[in-house]
Amino acid sequence: MAHYRASDSKREHFRRYLEKTGVVDSLTSVFVSLYEQQEKPANALEYVKGHLGAVTVTSADTEALQQEVNDLRQRCACLEEENKDLKARLQQYEPASEDGGTAN
Repeated sequence: MAHYRASDSKREHFRRYLEKTGVVDSLTSVFVSLYEQQEKPANALEYVKGHLGAVTVTSADTEALQQEVNDLRQRCACLEEENKDLKARLQQYEPASEDGGTAN
């Protein structure tokens, strides 16, 4: 009987540890999200694995990353346009090759 009580004590200690470190809340959030899915994923384990990491990302982090992505896309579009313009200007100064293309 003493062995049973020791086991219960360890189990309770471990449960408190999981609660204290946020593991229980994270798992609960993922399970609630899975439960609320209209169409259940074919592989629930992959769903849980994929969403466990996402639980720790805050909305402020997400917004900052979205803004950075938008800024980088805009910068990329500007650089592509500048590249296109520079190539067109360069074509004016490069002599045409004998086969009709440009010289390299």
